[in-house]
Amino acid sequence: MTGNVLLSVEDVVVDLPTPRGNLRAVDRVNLEVQAGQTLGVVGESGCGKTMLSRAILQLLPKKAKLGGRVMFDGQDLVSLDRESLRKLRGRSLAVVFQDPMTSLNPVLTIGTQLIETLQEHLELDLAAARKRSVELLAAVGIPAPEQRLTQYPHQLSGGMRQRVAIAIALSCEPKLLIADEPTTALDVTIQAQILDLLAREQQRRHMAMILITHDLGVVAGRTDEVAVMYAGRVVERAPTPALFKKMRMPYTEALLAAIPKLDTAPHTVLPAISGRPPDPTRPIKGCSFSPRCRYAVARCHGEKPELTEAETPAHQYACFHPIETPAAVPA
Repeated sequence: MTGNVLLSVEDVVVDLPTPRGNLRAVDRVNLEVQAGQTLGVVGESGCGKTMLSRAILQLLPKKAKLGGRVMFDGQDLVSLDRESLRKLRGRSLAVVFQDPMTSLNPVLTIGTQLIETLQEHLELDLAAARKRSVELLAAVGIPAPEQRLTQYPHQLSGGMRQRVAIAIALSCEPKLLIADEPTTALDVTIQAQILDLLAREQQRRHMAMILITHDLGVVAGRTDEVAVMYAGRVVERAPTPALFKKMRMPYTEALLAAIPKLDTAPHTVLPAISGRPPDPTRPIKGCSFSPRCRYAVARCHGEKPELTEAETPAHQYACFHPIETPAAVPA
């Protein structure tokens, strides 16, 4: 990838000790995000999306073991001390979590939380921080922003709370925003508003963004590149138009097929990916998706495929039997 690389994830591995043994949550992931680019990270629950984001943010559980490098804006985050990381988060590297009630302090007013963030990172005085807080709330579409400053999180709706969380994340003009399933807890109409808000602010600020979701439909028109994760690994990545034009990984195809269609007749059974996700504490020898894959042959059960190039170096997939190619010869 050419251009100004802001974030580089290099061979990142995350292991978690569990009573059942070691759990490999992230398995040798390599990704790059350029300044101003939006990367979508897609996969079903448990595939390692959130743990990857926490590895980037250096917010892993205490007992987690992290391998590899995370280079952000010329700094290796893995080797930074706690105080340097604290100053970096919020100022240059921000995050919006799934549920705003877990990131907003329930006993502090919205104004206090915004003002404290601005004073800590930008060293504004109280009057300037308050004025900036009102501007931020208005920018994310919250009506009567001055009144909202005196309210507590429980007094706002779920959509309004997520807008406040986005306002806090954007308050210090970060270079990279990680949005981890930012619409999971919201109804469909509010989901679209929040996603449009994130896309608009990303373009206006020329900010890089990682949008984490389980829904390929969410990333279709809102990202420059997509990385599909399964069992802790990236199994396909490509520029967004190329991925939707000619996806090669059977798991990507299955994710797309599982999206509900508006023109589907009522009471139609929704397509689902057969089988169950693999147990990360019991890794299998071959391709992790092979037990659920309708294209799998003997080789898929015995060997683990590495990422290989498709038509262009920018499009890579990990599969011995990619879709839309001649049938593989059984091993």
